[in-house]
Amino acid sequence: MTSALSKVYFFLIGLFMALPMIVVAGVSVNAKQTLAFPPKGFSPSWYGEIFLNPEWRNALLASLTLAILSAALAVAIALPLAWFLWRRIAPWANIFQLLGVAPFTLPPVITALGLLTFWATTGFYGQPWTAVVSHAIFFVTLPLVTLSLGFTAIDRSLVEAAATMGADDKTIFRTVVLPLILPYIVSGYAFAFVLSLNEYIVAYMTVGFIMETLPIKIFNALRYGYTPTMASVTILFVATAAVIFSLVARFGDLPKLLGAMSSDDT
Repeated sequence: MTSALSKVYFFLIGLFMALPMIVVAGVSVNAKQTLAFPPKGFSPSWYGEIFLNPEWRNALLASLTLAILSAALAVAIALPLAWFLWRRIAPWANIFQLLGVAPFTLPPVITALGLLTFWATTGFYGQPWTAVVSHAIFFVTLPLVTLSLGFTAIDRSLVEAAATMGADDKTIFRTVVLPLILPYIVSGYAFAFVLSLNEYIVAYMTVGFIMETLPIKIFNALRYGYTPTMASVTILFVATAAVIFSLVARFGDLPKLLGAMSSDDT
């Protein structure tokens, strides 16, 4: 009886958590341009609007470009930093770790305001590349955490053996370390990519009037009324995140990336 009640309880909790997405998914297939659930008729045409309407298509391309470049830059910043922290070649190395984690732990509006002030002061406000740099700084915590976990999993005796055989730091990194942390690089990139794709505040406060990403496009479009295309974009975001995180779970150690100990560590 207890087991049956537990199943019902968790089913209800899961249904409650999924209910907003169920409603949005239903709204996204309304036959008419109306905010109604259950949907009045069925039409997937609003999904096609994302790719066929020039305004939505341009916003999608802007979001993808921003996410691809900023995630790559975040990994490029986090990789040498994580390598530096793992080697502990300086007693003040933890300061860099704190700096790498700080942007993501602050409220997004505070980080966005700081970046807005910085770019306005330097005279670069409104340049599209500032959004790439801003997102990379904001999300560098994600690849830094995954890469730190990856470095922790490396058997240091392998590095010591390579050094004993005469390999320098560059050779050790390229032939020993890099192959071992590659899944963590990919995972960190995936996390930064998904969150950058969905981020609104930092992008809006840095280049919101110059480059319109999909989240910015949704908020701007709300001023002129509702359209089911907004719900379609939401479902597209959720589906993209689900696919990417499923791939990370399939080919990587997702429990360890989320901070849990694997059976080998216990």
